[in-house]
Amino acid sequence: MRILSNDDVQKVLSAEECLDALQTAYRELTRGEGANRPRNHTYFPVEDERYPGFRYRFKSQEGGNVSSGVWALRITSDLAGVETLPSGVQRRRLIPAAPGERYVGLVTLYSLTTLEPLAMLHDSWIQKMRVGATSALGIREMAREDVTVAGMFGSGWQAEAHLETLLLVRPSVEEVRVYSPTAEHRETFAKTWSERTGRRIVAVDHPRDAVSGCGVVTCATATMEPCFEGAWLDPGTHVTAITSPDGTATRRELDDATFDRADRIVVLSREQVHHDKQYDILGPVERGRMSWEDIRELGELLTGDAPGRRSDDEITVFANNTGMGVQFAAVCSRALALAEERGLGHEVPTGWLLEETSP
Repeated sequence: MRILSNDDVQKVLSAEECLDALQTAYRELTRGEGANRPRNHTYFPVEDERYPGFRYRFKSQEGGNVSSGVWALRITSDLAGVETLPSGVQRRRLIPAAPGERYVGLVTLYSLTTLEPLAMLHDSWIQKMRVGATSALGIREMAREDVTVAGMFGSGWQAEAHLETLLLVRPSVEEVRVYSPTAEHRETFAKTWSERTGRRIVAVDHPRDAVSGCGVVTCATATMEPCFEGAWLDPGTHVTAITSPDGTATRRELDDATFDRADRIVVLSREQVHHDKQYDILGPVERGRMSWEDIRELGELLTGDAPGRRSDDEITVFANNTGMGVQFAAVCSRALALAEERGLGHEVPTGWLLEETSP
């Protein structure tokens, strides 16, 4: 069995590889050639006196698809809670409380044919890239093809992946307007990514500036409250969000007005909407704006079973509403194959992990 660190994965897993692996996985899942168990968060009443209000949380998700040849189990063992920034904005935060001030997030891959564990990978780099690439697939299928200006909420880890993959699927974008609550962060982000991409990445001082006049608006944050007012959206805008309620945290990036103005809403997983009671996505149905059957999945767009954009004036929303085990199967199996080609990682005897008696 091979063990791969975040550094190992980062050396081999490009945004292009991630996009390719994920679109295959979503198509297979939609066609019945993949399986996925909904993400679960379990909170336990164990607290650390250094971090009042933060609790132990165990997260798990699992899934697999035919072409990857593996079943993936992704877990995180967290100290999770909410912090308030100096600006008053609240966001979800994980504390590096493991030895050495580190985090615990692992993906284990099991062979669908030989049953054995094939690899264990750090999950952080994969987490970053699979979320950004999934949002980009939504943009590719739903945004106008002639978009030149985009808005970005967030200036951290996820915003980086979302910007990189946005430019891959919409190379027509010439300017990206970035807003986040801390001026220093958004300005540093804009400067760094302007130099890296050769595009105009501009820090803006008001959330409205990252919405009005933007053909794509991406939210890549850890916020607990909506990033902007839906009334600011121009006709024809495509909106992406990566934060929804998870059954325990009432967090959201999009307000009711955004969902109510949307002509088309697509989610990554309809099952997860009900599993987590994602009231932001269910809102338009409960308010009579659309039926539950009108809300489709990204995989259906990728297989051609559902339309993306029907006109240039439509406001479209993609709610990247969960992490899925099938994502980790697809992306981690690709990373494993590439790492094996380069001899990266550390190997341990697989026999240590096999038993002679039935489970």
